[in-house]
Amino acid sequence: MNRRRPPRPASSEELLTTLQHLTSRARREVELHQARVELAEALQREMLPSSLPGLPGLRTAARYAPAQSGLDIGGDWYDGFRLPDGSLAFAIGDVQGHDVEAAAFMGQVRIAMRALAVTATDPGEVVRRTNDLLLSVGSGLLATCTFVRLDPWTRELQSARAGHVGAVWATADGQSGITDDEGGLPLGIQSGEEYPVTTRRLTAGGAFVLLTDGVVEGPSYSIDEGMDAVLSLVRSRVGADADELADAVLGTAERTGHEDDAAVLVLRHEPSLAAPE
Repeated sequence: MNRRRPPRPASSEELLTTLQHLTSRARREVELHQARVELAEALQREMLPSSLPGLPGLRTAARYAPAQSGLDIGGDWYDGFRLPDGSLAFAIGDVQGHDVEAAAFMGQVRIAMRALAVTATDPGEVVRRTNDLLLSVGSGLLATCTFVRLDPWTRELQSARAGHVGAVWATADGQSGITDDEGGLPLGIQSGEEYPVTTRRLTAGGAFVLLTDGVVEGPSYSIDEGMDAVLSLVRSRVGADADELADAVLGTAERTGHEDDAAVLVLRHEPSLAAPE
């Protein structure tokens, strides 16, 4: 009868060599992953605006964090620009997919909105025309977004939403909430879709925070739980400057264990910089 020989115990030298090989391999994988994340972040940042417009009394800040795995580009985005009549336009959105095609589609959405906002009369029309234009090119991709127009004299905010998560707002006197504006379907689904416009005012000392679902949804949180966490944070830190508030809101993504891209856009009225009411 054939008998198997018992396995020979590995020597301490062999164990040490094996451990060194495994450690080296793990280090290379970690370094490769970090390089991929850094490359994705660099590519995404190249496609985002280098600066945002401002006004006396208005401070803006935006943040972006790439997805936590893979070479993911092209997903979440934000934008801000000045319109011919002196008002400011801001947008934030989330493109379906994370690849070169999604990045190209994101560029189409941004360019379309910038071009159409020059002549469109309100945010709802900007979003509607953008949707129809994107459908006409037949990319087959979808995108959610919120488009906002800020009147520099009255600080009136007009916004339209296309399947995007709500925004968070807070005032200096302790009021706060999550917007539940009526919106339309995401871009790229149905031609002729209408996007209702909601009007509100950015009061002195108040903040209006736009974000993507990558900030508030993850393995540890549902969207509702994440939105509640951001609401509590913005309410408690409404007095912070725009950059500090943007950093804090983006930090929510780390607590949710987010795996998707995450973007934040903060509009804040600073009383010390504002004209009298």
